[in-house]
Amino acid sequence: MRMAQAVPALMGLAVLAACSKAGGGARWSGTVTDSAGVQVVHNPAEGTWRPEDQWSVVEALRIGAAEGEPEYQFGMLGSMTVTRDGRIVAADVQAQHLKVFSPTGTYERTIGKPGSGPGELALGIAAVSIGTGDTLLVADWGNQRVNAYLLDGTFVSSARIDIQQGLPLRWEGTKDGRMAVQLRQVQFPNMPAPKDSSDAIVVRRTDGSITDTLLKVPSGKTFDLGGQRPQVKLFSVEPAWAMYGDDGVIYGVSHTYRFGMYAAGGSLRRLIEKPFTPTDITQADQDQMMTALEKMWKQFGLTQEQVAGAKQVIAFADRYPAYFQLLEGTDGSVWVQRIQSPSDLPPELQESYNPGLDMGSAAWDVFDAEGRYLGVVTMPVRFQPVRFVGDRIYGIQRDELDVQYIVVLNVVKGGTAP
Repeated sequence: MRMAQAVPALMGLAVLAACSKAGGGARWSGTVTDSAGVQVVHNPAEGTWRPEDQWSVVEALRIGAAEGEPEYQFGMLGSMTVTRDGRIVAADVQAQHLKVFSPTGTYERTIGKPGSGPGELALGIAAVSIGTGDTLLVADWGNQRVNAYLLDGTFVSSARIDIQQGLPLRWEGTKDGRMAVQLRQVQFPNMPAPKDSSDAIVVRRTDGSITDTLLKVPSGKTFDLGGQRPQVKLFSVEPAWAMYGDDGVIYGVSHTYRFGMYAAGGSLRRLIEKPFTPTDITQADQDQMMTALEKMWKQFGLTQEQVAGAKQVIAFADRYPAYFQLLEGTDGSVWVQRIQSPSDLPPELQESYNPGLDMGSAAWDVFDAEGRYLGVVTMPVRFQPVRFVGDRIYGIQRDELDVQYIVVLNVVKGGTAP
C-alpha cells in the first residue's frame, strides 16, 4: 500500500477501534495503530466492563480432602489435564503418580508409581497432557523422559528428554495431541557456552523428536547455571507464553505490560499494550520471602548448613514484573495474571507465603480476542488456573493449611456470580 493510501486507512482503523465496544460494555477508549502490518492495540488503564457487564467466577466442583479416603488426598499437585469426555487427570508430584476422576469428581484410578522402571515416575512430573486418542503424555523430568499411557492406566511407551537440545522449562499440550515445550540453552559447568542464547518454544512428537519451532524468544534471567555455583534471581524478567488457538502462541516479556498474539508458524499478528507502573520489591518483602524459603527447605529435609548454602544463591530483582503468566480463556480471550507480593495476601495467610506458589495474584486482567482490555476477574485466593475448557476453568487451590484441592470454576458473564 502506498503511503498516500496508508495514512487515511490507518487513521480510519484507529478511529473505528476507538469507537467500538468490547465485551458488550462501555465504549472502548483505546487506539489501534499499524506497525509494518502488525496491529498494535494501545489500551487505557481502565477496562470497558460496567458493573452489569462484569465477568466473575463461581465454584462448580471441588475434589480433595484433608482427611478421610486416601484417593481424595494429594501430596503436591503439579499439573492436570481434561479428557475429551470431561475426565480430570491430575499429576501428584510428591506421590509420583496420576489420579483420574470422573467429570463429577469421583475417583476412578491411579496411574503410575514411584520408580525408574517402565511406566514408573520420578519426583518432578513437569506436565500431563492429552495425546492422540485420549492417551496421556507425562513429562517426567526426574527420569528425563516423556511417558505415554492409555486412559485405563496401561503404559504404552516412553521417549527420552534430551537436555542437549535445551533445558525444558515449561510444557503445555497442543490441541492436536502433541506437547509444546520451552527449551533453554544453558552452559553447564566445564562445558562450552551454547551458540544460541535464546529460548525456543518447540513442539515434540511422542517419540521425542522436534517437529516445529513455534517461536524463538529471549532467554530469561531467573537462573544462571554458567558459573561454578548456580544463581537464582527471583522476579527477574522472564518470557511468558501459552498456546493460543490452533498452534498459535501468546507471548510477552514481563518487564513491561506488552504481549503479542502469534499465528501458527510464528508470524506476529497483534501486539497488546496496557499502562503499567513498576513497583519496587521492598526489603520487607525480601525478608519475608527468604524466611518462607528457609522454612520450605527445612521441610524438605535440608540441614542448617545446606540451608545456609542455598541462601547464598538467592537474589532478588529490584522491581516486580508487569505480570506473572498468560492463558487463553473463553471465547478467544486472553487472561493475564498479575504479580502478588507477600503483603497482597490476606493477613492470616502472609505467614505461610510460598515464593514458589504464591507469586501469582488472584487478580487477572482480561482482554478480548481483539486485544481490547475488558477488566479484572478476581479468582479465589490461592487458586492457580491450569487450563480453560469452554467457560470452565480447571485449577489447583491451597487452603490456609496448605492442603491442595482440584477446583473447577464456571465463568459467569455479564452479572454477579450467585
